Amino acid sequence: FLFGIVVTLLCPRAVMAQEKAAEKLGQVDFPVSCTAAAQKQFDQALGALHSFWYEEALRVFTGVAETDPSCAMAYWGIAMSIYYPLWVPPSQPTLQKGINAIEKAKSIGAKTDREGAYISAIEVFYKDSDKLEHRARTLGYEKAMEQIHRQYPNDREAAIFYALALNATASPTDKTYAQQRKAGEILEKVFAEQPDHPGVAHYIIHSYDNPSTANRGLRAAQRYIKIAPSVPHAQHMPSHIFTRLGLWQESIQSNLGAVAASKEYAAKVHPEAAYYEQLHALDYLAYAYLQGAQDQEAKRVLDELRAIKKVQPEAFQAAYAYPAIPARYALERRRWSEAAALTVQPT
Repeated sequence: FLFGIVVTLLCPRAVMAQEKAAEKLGQVDFPVSCTAAAQKQFDQALGALHSFWYEEALRVFTGVAETDPSCAMAYWGIAMSIYYPLWVPPSQPTLQKGINAIEKAKSIGAKTDREGAYISAIEVFYKDSDKLEHRARTLGYEKAMEQIHRQYPNDREAAIFYALALNATASPTDKTYAQQRKAGEILEKVFAEQPDHPGVAHYIIHSYDNPSTANRGLRAAQRYIKIAPSVPHAQHMPSHIFTRLGLWQESIQSNLGAVAASKEYAAKVHPEAAYYEQLHALDYLAYAYLQGAQDQEAKRVLDELRAIKKVQPEAFQAAYAYPAIPARYALERRRWSEAAALTVQPT
């Protein structure tokens, strides 16, 4: 049963054009005022973006701009690809790249009011970054996406991006998860219409990634793992729900898929290093094995971690795995002397 669309890479700058002719990223439909060839690339880039495959999204959106230099929305995509709403705030150089992309989009000019609204919305996040704190700008972007959602109620992408913005601004101290529940309710309506959309399934998982509502994310988790098999994060993310529900074998399969996808991607773009998603998946994999007392398999995960000397890009998720996996391996087995002897990894 084939989920997703197979899209030919058209980007002239594609590093992997010959080796990797197609990606399975899910089904997205975001009409923009660009050429037919650019539209095809745009939907591919958006599919990658919705799975937080930011490197690929940035690469392909850049290709959209090359295919159709008059496509202002290509630069919207570039700005969106360097804003990680659920991860760490961007650095000042990254913010400047976003500002440059928005300025380019504005200089080309949006072809429709709707496209102009999307460009203006992400501009809210980048604008005055030297004066306003990160949270103030994320709240501003959330309000801008809410306005687009209200103005274009039939635009499903507006609903999806608004739901993601709600998750990004949710208070970490609110244990009723009111904002995440609101996001989930918006997404569930779209999920009924577009069950193969990568962003819908993905963001439902994020909306319900907590102890009290994890069961509501199970169907999306089971679906997402099939929607975007090419994407390491898409293979891993369902295990957030599987882990919370104690579905250890499902978590194992999810993370084995993420490790395999990460290795395939690293071989193409980072042959000298491991892709950071591999380490994040290994952490969850070790935990799942240990819950089923599969200690030998967990030890193999630990050995694989220790063999990794370089990671690209350097990210918190990868750094976390270095101390977490050895600690889990010792503590879950109640090997207190091993735990006491753990040392900080210089890496």
